[in-house]
Order: sequence, then C-alpha cells, then structure tokens
Amino acid sequence: MNQGLGLSATARLALLQRLSKRRARQEESGAGDGRSFSDVPGLRDFELLKTAMEALDLPNPFFRPHQGVAGATTTIGNEEYLNFSSYNYLGLNDDPRVKAAAHAAIERHGVSASASRVVSGERPLHAELEGALAAHYGAEDAITLVSGHATNVTVIGHLMGPRDVILHDAMIHNSCVEGARLSGARRIPFAHNDAAAAERELAAARRGAGRALVLIEGHYSMDGDVPDLARFIEIARRHDAWLMVDEAHSMGVLGATGHGIAELQGVDPAGVDIWMGTLSKTLCSCGGYVAARRQLINWLRHTAPGFVYSVGLAPVLAASALQSLNILHEEPWRVARLNANATRFRDGLRARGLDAGASAGHAIVPLMTGSSVRAGRLSAELFERGVNVQPITFPAVPERASRLRFFLTAAHTEAQIDRTLDIVAETAAGVAPAEVAG
Repeated sequence: MNQGLGLSATARLALLQRLSKRRARQEESGAGDGRSFSDVPGLRDFELLKTAMEALDLPNPFFRPHQGVAGATTTIGNEEYLNFSSYNYLGLNDDPRVKAAAHAAIERHGVSASASRVVSGERPLHAELEGALAAHYGAEDAITLVSGHATNVTVIGHLMGPRDVILHDAMIHNSCVEGARLSGARRIPFAHNDAAAAERELAAARRGAGRALVLIEGHYSMDGDVPDLARFIEIARRHDAWLMVDEAHSMGVLGATGHGIAELQGVDPAGVDIWMGTLSKTLCSCGGYVAARRQLINWLRHTAPGFVYSVGLAPVLAASALQSLNILHEEPWRVARLNANATRFRDGLRARGLDAGASAGHAIVPLMTGSSVRAGRLSAELFERGVNVQPITFPAVPERASRLRFFLTAAHTEAQIDRTLDIVAETAAGVAPAEVAG
C-alpha cells in the first residue's frame, strides 16, 4: 500500500481511513487468540491488500475454474471467453496425439511413478524424454523433475554454496531467486537486460568469490523481451563463471523451429553451461528439466534433494511431454504461427496508441497500465466483455510497471486477435489513467 496503488492523494486517504476501521474491527475480533497467524511476515500486508481490492470493488480475477481445455478460447462459469491467460503456446494441450500418448502411458504404468526414481520409480519414459531433451539442446544429458519451480530451487540451491556468487537479471523468475537464497551464495541482481551492468557487477564480485553463476532467461515472462545471449556467454567466459539460461517461456517459442534463444540469435548452444526449462508450457505437461554435461547431470541424479527425495515424474506426464516435443520438431509451422500472432497483437496495441512495453512479439505481450488499480479495472471490464486476461500488479512488479499480460498461442486466429484488440482499445479508453493516477 506504500505506493498507493496508483490512487490520487485524496482517494488514497479515504481508502486508508476505511482500511484502518476494518483492520481495527478485525484485530478486536481476533484479540486473545494465541493461534492467530497475524504475525507471519507479509500476511498482514496481504490481508490489507485484499481488503483494499474489496473496498475498491475490484473482483478477484484469480482461481477462476475453467470448465474444459484452456486454449484460444475457454469456458468459465458456462460462458465462453477469448483466452489470453494460457501457456498452451503451440495449441497441443488437446491434440489427439498427445492425449493418445498419455492414455497409453496410463494403461502401461498407471497414473503415478509411486516412488522416487532412485528407489523404484524409474520408468523407460523418463530416459526417453531426457534423451530427447538433451538432443534438443545438443547437450550430453538431461534430467527431469516434478516441478519447474522446484527444478530451479533444487539445482541452484544444490550447485552453489556460501562462498560463491550468483549474478542474475533483476527480472529473473522467483524460482531462481529462491534457489539462490537456499544456496547461501551472495546474490547480486543487475538491471534488466543490461549486459554492461552485469559485467560490471560480476567483475567487482568475482575476485572474492569461490564459484560464480550467471542467471538469465531466454524469454522474460513479464516483459516478453529477450537478452543478448552471445554477450552473456562472452561475459561468463571472461570472468570464469557458469551461465544458466531459463528457457521456460522460450522452448518451442523462439527460433524458426522452436529450439529457443540460441536458434533465434544464431548462437552455439554449447556456450551455455546449463539449460533449464519447464514441461508445462510448450510441452503441455508438468515438471522441469535441466540439460547440461553428463558429469553434472549424473551428479544431480544421485544427489540433488529435489530429485532424490521426491517421487519421480508421473509416466503420463513424461509421455505427454515427449509426444509434444516430437510434434514440435515435426511441425515447426506452429512456432511460426505463434510468433506471427504475438507480433500482430503487439503491433495492434501500439497502432491503437497503447503501450506494449518491451515485448519482442514472440508469445508474451504486456499492456502497460501504470497502476495496479487500472490493471485490475481493465481486467475486470475485459472479462465482462468476454476476454480473459490477468493483471500483474504490485508487489509482483513495481507499481508504475503494473500491466495486463497477454499470452498468445498458435491456436488464436487473426479474427480473434483483431476482435480482442478492438475490445481492449475501447475498454482502455473508458478506464483512463487520470481516473486512478495521482
């Protein structure tokens, strides 16, 4: 609430007065309850923010149940919506071939691996998927885990230690930050996509550190922009550091055949020490992976806590991901259509005088709103008009960087995109910045 949610001074004061009265009533009703969680760091701020949204009559846009496959359209509350809140980038989530592979895996192996892979959860599908992922990156080996978030947490947390330094983009995913915290290494963020700033920070920190790791994303999930991969490889080599690239939103999205940022920029993927990605987006499954030299993968397979002490990836998920990866390789037209759709949407926003931020037009296109309240109101009004898109607000991003985040897919038609652009432009004009900005 310190940044005011983009409200004018008068509106902010009135809101704070209302919230103070509500909080006083809540604290009075909970007095003497020794089992309260109100002293948990951040919980009170969360409750205050939730109360603020209610006071502003902003509906909660999260946790809406979808009643079917979320593709270019989706069904929520028995109503159909144009959908821009799905990672189903290549439209494979309901592909008959993917579903058939999943059904076959269930018939053969059941639903669960039923144990950690080290103990007795290993299935042939695991090795097949990991081999295909390694080949996708031209790497020696790969390992899959049950969660994309947990993959970064456990790999970074296990690989690095208190004497080391981790340099990362300021916009890096939370999973990388949590992994860095777990490791105990010195963590240094650098200005988003600023390679020069990254090198200055690394040069200053490198001498006193044991090992060094540079963390970037191939396609940033908030802004939809990409880094200069060759430059970061050069920086890592010059300062004796490992380079790890999170391809969660770039696998199957970037490059003519979806091989990611290395293909897009014509860079040898061998220059990256650790490729990381998720199975839940292009590959329409769930889990995460790391592709790297066999020496590292073999060590992780036998020692990484998030792998050794976790149940193995469900065979049905491995089969879905493997089939989706095969289709990606066989049908690169899906990648071309996805990028054409995203570029069309980004350019369409700009042509209508709207701010699409730094989007490179690959799959993710933000609509910058300048305040959390405006983002919330736009999202709510667009939902009323049949468009499902989520707001990204403070504290997930700085208040003035609040936005709506549109995920495009290969399944969207040009007609759906153009219709959405018109709806967005009309709605945005009715929720002017002046109504909420101070």
